[in-house]
Amino acid sequence: MQYKLLLAILAFFSANTVTDPRPGVVKWTTETDHDFGTLRQGRTATFTFTFQNALEEPIVLETVRTTCGCTAAEWTEAPVEAGQAGEVVIEYSADRRGDFKKKITVFFDKQRKAETLWIRGTVE
Repeated sequence: MQYKLLLAILAFFSANTVTDPRPGVVKWTTETDHDFGTLRQGRTATFTFTFQNALEEPIVLETVRTTCGCTAAEWTEAPVEAGQAGEVVIEYSADRRGDFKKKITVFFDKQRKAETLWIRGTVE
């Protein structure tokens, strides 16, 4: 009896799942999870994430948020035309020893849900 109820519940939720019919605003042309590997303490490491506008109209990268003061971001501020490329440059200050994993959140004007980028590595 419980098995049938569970199947009915699963069928209901899978049939009523809402998906966003809009395509993504950007296509990332680099990895979205960058591993710096091993970094020397006291050094700064930089990685450039690049994307391509996947829409047929210009988009604007509104802001980029990092999760701590050890991570800074610069980005393409001008509107990115259809099919053109933009970038998010991340600079990580390797001040503390140990493993790190940092989240970078990227907001575009024509997309509700933010894009998420990651950097990781180990500081020795």
